[in-house]
Amino acid sequence: MKALLALEDGRTFPCRSFTGPGEASGEVVFNTSMTGYQEVLTDPSYSGQMVTMTYPLVGNYGVNPEDVESARIQVAAFLVKEYQPFPSNFRSTQSLADYLSNQGVLGVEGLDTRALTRHIRNGGAMRAIISTTDLDAASLTRRANAIPSMEGLDLARDVTTETAYRWQDGRPEFLAADDTLDAGIWRQREDRPSVVAIDFGLKYNIARCLEKAGFEVVVVPAATEAGTIMAMAPDGLFLSNGPGDPEPVTYGIETTRELLGRLPIFGICLGNQILGLALGGRTYKLKFGHRGANQPVKNLATGKVEITSQNHGFAVDMKSLSADDVEVTHINLNDNTVEGIRHRRLPAFAVQYHPEASPGPHDAAYLFDQFRTMMKTN
Repeated sequence: MKALLALEDGRTFPCRSFTGPGEASGEVVFNTSMTGYQEVLTDPSYSGQMVTMTYPLVGNYGVNPEDVESARIQVAAFLVKEYQPFPSNFRSTQSLADYLSNQGVLGVEGLDTRALTRHIRNGGAMRAIISTTDLDAASLTRRANAIPSMEGLDLARDVTTETAYRWQDGRPEFLAADDTLDAGIWRQREDRPSVVAIDFGLKYNIARCLEKAGFEVVVVPAATEAGTIMAMAPDGLFLSNGPGDPEPVTYGIETTRELLGRLPIFGICLGNQILGLALGGRTYKLKFGHRGANQPVKNLATGKVEITSQNHGFAVDMKSLSADDVEVTHINLNDNTVEGIRHRRLPAFAVQYHPEASPGPHDAAYLFDQFRTMMKTN
């Protein structure tokens, strides 16, 4: 089925749908990972975005219920060079096409993903629309320009959990309506440090890694107030990843600011940006973002280079933070952007990349142990 992708600057890309008729819109971004398309599809940080994979062949190992990073597909559309309709993998339970179409998500192939990626690298991530019903380039371009810009969008409210839940034995266990968020919520208080994780778009594998590192985890909605979290009396606070612009997430920034110095804090991705904003800094939108499993990051304390998994379109402006209070701990070796910050006196640190990987390298898994050590010393 013929389809057409139109970017806001007028560039168009013919392609064809492998999931049936439909339309989708959002910001077009690219991911350089060679594997892990199911994790990409279900990562809440991609909410509001259409993702193109730079690796040409997609779908060859199908999908399965274990490799999801949230309860549903999060991307607005999936754009690939070549779709493989016959998966071959012992873990596969469904084809990628069926997985997408069953959730109403448009998937297209036959698109020149190399040309699209080069165009985004030159011009930046852009708003776009893709359709199988409207194939008029001028019409689609006009409609693409009417899509809200990613800057200023609070998407964390759209993807956060509505109900708090425990992360128990590798899966979410939702709390009952009459469960009170207080110090009695913990079941393993004497055996495991307790962590409240604020869900701005939490990937399941982060919760898996926190549990594996020895924490008892309760995940709460993004708008949970500082007073509620303190009433739970946790040993630490985790700020999750998530989509969109961090600056409109004022409720999360204020909660973090109120809890600085009262709880040890660890943030990942959007959590890094929210910590930076809570410390008085600013953030800005990157030209085309960092999305993939091969981003080189230098740990400034050790001098070691970590190959990391990343998915973000905004970054902390280090010039906006006081060097007397906050230090940069990690930088991206491709563009020297901030990849990690730490308060010099308060127990609070964060990284812009994804140490939990899924998919990707595990070079940065030590950060979960670092969080536990910080709890013991504060």
